Amino acid sequence: MVDIRPDLLQAKGLAPGDVVTAVTQQNLILPAGTSKIGQFEYDVDLNGSPTRVAELNDMPIKSVKGTTIYIRDVANVRDGFSPQTNIVRRDGQRGVLLTIMKVGQASTLDIVSGVREALPRIASTLPPELKIDPIGDQSLFVRASVNGVVREAIIAACLTAIMILLFLGSWRSTLIIAVSIPLSILTSICIMSALGETINIMTLGGLALAVGILVDDATVTIENIERNFEHGKGLHEGILDGAAQIAVPALVSTLCICIVFLPMFFLTGVARYLFVPLAEAVVFAMLASYVLSRTLVPTLAMYMLKGGGHEVHEPAAWNLPARFQRGFERAFEKFRDGYHDMLEACIRHRGWFAPIFLGLCAAAFLLLPWLGQDFFPATDAGRFNLHFRAKTATRIEETARIGDNVEAAIRRVIPARELVSIIDNVGLPYSSVNMTYSTSSPIGTMDADVMVTLAENHRPTEDYVRELRTRLPREFPGVSFYFIAADIVSQILNFGLPAPIDVQVSGPAFEENHRFATNLLEQLRTVPGATDLRVHQVFDQPKLHINVDRTKAQQSGFSQLDVASNMLISLSGSFQTQPEFWLDPKNGVTYNVVTQAPQFTLTSLRDLENIPLTGAKASRPEILGDIATTARGAGMAVVSHYDIQRVIDIYGAVQDRDLGGVAAEVRRIVDANRGKLPRGSQIKVRGQIETMQSSFQGLLGGLVLAIMLVYLLIVVNFQSWLDPFIIITALPAALAGIVIFLFVSKTTLSVPALMGAIMSVGVATANSILVVSFAKERFAENNDPVRAAAEAGYTRFRPVLMTAIAMIIGMVPMAMGLGEGGEQNAPLGRAVIGGLMFATVATLFFVPTVFSLLHRRRAS
Repeated sequence: MVDIRPDLLQAKGLAPGDVVTAVTQQNLILPAGTSKIGQFEYDVDLNGSPTRVAELNDMPIKSVKGTTIYIRDVANVRDGFSPQTNIVRRDGQRGVLLTIMKVGQASTLDIVSGVREALPRIASTLPPELKIDPIGDQSLFVRASVNGVVREAIIAACLTAIMILLFLGSWRSTLIIAVSIPLSILTSICIMSALGETINIMTLGGLALAVGILVDDATVTIENIERNFEHGKGLHEGILDGAAQIAVPALVSTLCICIVFLPMFFLTGVARYLFVPLAEAVVFAMLASYVLSRTLVPTLAMYMLKGGGHEVHEPAAWNLPARFQRGFERAFEKFRDGYHDMLEACIRHRGWFAPIFLGLCAAAFLLLPWLGQDFFPATDAGRFNLHFRAKTATRIEETARIGDNVEAAIRRVIPARELVSIIDNVGLPYSSVNMTYSTSSPIGTMDADVMVTLAENHRPTEDYVRELRTRLPREFPGVSFYFIAADIVSQILNFGLPAPIDVQVSGPAFEENHRFATNLLEQLRTVPGATDLRVHQVFDQPKLHINVDRTKAQQSGFSQLDVASNMLISLSGSFQTQPEFWLDPKNGVTYNVVTQAPQFTLTSLRDLENIPLTGAKASRPEILGDIATTARGAGMAVVSHYDIQRVIDIYGAVQDRDLGGVAAEVRRIVDANRGKLPRGSQIKVRGQIETMQSSFQGLLGGLVLAIMLVYLLIVVNFQSWLDPFIIITALPAALAGIVIFLFVSKTTLSVPALMGAIMSVGVATANSILVVSFAKERFAENNDPVRAAAEAGYTRFRPVLMTAIAMIIGMVPMAMGLGEGGEQNAPLGRAVIGGLMFATVATLFFVPTVFSLLHRRRAS
């Protein structure tokens, strides 16, 4: 740093530009060439650059009347740093915050592991009193989320295996089915790896989701093989016939589940990047499961099962598990007989049963307005980020003092046992990278972020956020507080914006747009559930206007550029316009050389007016006050652009209400004020609201497309338009079940929930195909649709119920939303469970009733 003294410069008849010119012309890193003398060629070195920092003081600036003026006469060269615009503290201790970012395709876990491995090596080269502590480690959340999904998959697999054992009563059959699950998952992982996908929350979520569904093909195959054994067929014949009889229906069922994911590949935005990997994981696992059920399962049955009319189940035993299983079998047979009686009653009274059933399904959709809408469920990552803004242009020292008091207030709210750390990041990071990737959008030294990390077993983070939102504005009047995204999921969903709601006013009439935005802000503050509302841009930044008299300046030999350059050097440093470097010959490190007036020398308007000026055509130095006047004023602290146009942003968040409800009222207020916009201006609602709307439209369109694709697929298989229609009559019950289950579990309608609804279409159709296929075979034999429907329901009762319960149990861990990040996939699991529960009821009662009704009329 070359600290210039304006008073000494003025006394010597110099200006800041003279010092910069001297440093630039005498601090050179240039070769002088070579010289051939005698038999040798010499490299010629020039002492173009000093070898020590202190030697810069001895550089001459100018000679006046035989007297040489050196830099040391008007300035002081020191090894230091530029004026501080950013202060970072951890738990009250000063420090430096280093942010490490990854490229899109890189693995978060790999990056963090590499950084942690490098830290001990770096720390060994530093002074012992300097400590390096990783904070804000996103890999902890990612790793915990991945472990949670794996745990859910293991729990689901174990529960499913127990359920199958209970229904089949044979550990051999259960083992055959259990073997196919990990092989299907492994096949899916191999295919995804070949496609370049990584193991992440969504791909593992798809595999965990598929665990309950993967048992479908193998279970139906084993159950049908055992049914052939019970009819007296031999081992070889029973296995071949059992596998062949359901080969086509099972294929269609599998394709129905897979084909519903096809619309996922036509989504756009964040929904596509999140759910396409999940869809790939499920589809590949399902196809692998079907192939294994046609190959591996019959082969293992050949070696492990007993056929030829012998008892399929394990030999008689009097231990507790065997007695329990036999008791379960007796109870199940009674239950199935009761179901048969109820089904026959429904078929006999099909004229009123069908309308009542459909009416109940339709009535369930009346609950939709009470569900609420969210883009994605909120995640408790155990941390939050508080941003506060003091009065505009507050000095960084004062902002840091306010930060101390805010931190103390936070510690009064959160117990010490639940706190890991509090990081204060005050002011404006002097870095284009930090400015670009900052999620809080700091504007100046009056801004600060307070990042709070909570310990395990803490109270819900949202409770602390809610309490601090109420307390802090009361304790610190005049300071604005709002919370911004702190976890990786929310940051992704905000697409770099500091808030989920962004009402953007753009246009050329900037002052009018500001007044319009201010009035609109007051109306938006009346919306229940909307919080942290504020206009992001600052319009009251104190300014000092320097009005140069161009005539006087020209007469004195100064141009506007001369004045601006000398002022910029004095106030902000020469590095802005003339970057200069000094190479340390000892370590080979290059340092910036900055010429600037220390801030303590310019503390009043008189000091500014006394800034010396010099120019190429100036006959003698002048001071700023000789050719310019100074006045106080106010203006903008920052100018924001979007698609070239200047914009004003109204940011906001949501508390204690669903995003869809808040968005509806925000849009209503925006539409009501659209006619008051200044001429040529536009207003647009961005943020999560915009993305949620487009994602919902894409997923609802995907749901309709999935139903159409499933229907057309079944039409191709059955070579009929009627039977596929009978099969998809279970879908209204599935959709009604989704709505009811989401309402009962107090889950809002979100992108994951709609994803679960799409998946339910395929899953609900799969079991109906088995029932209608069997009913069609019986109808062809006896030409009695009523009897065929009743026999189909009774015969397929066990496999339908078994696969349905297996799928539901497989979804339970996901639906409970346990562990880090579990909230994200919980609506998906709940939607599938609700849809499958009601679809199973429809498959066992409504589908046979419709079959008998339509085929009886057709036969008549």
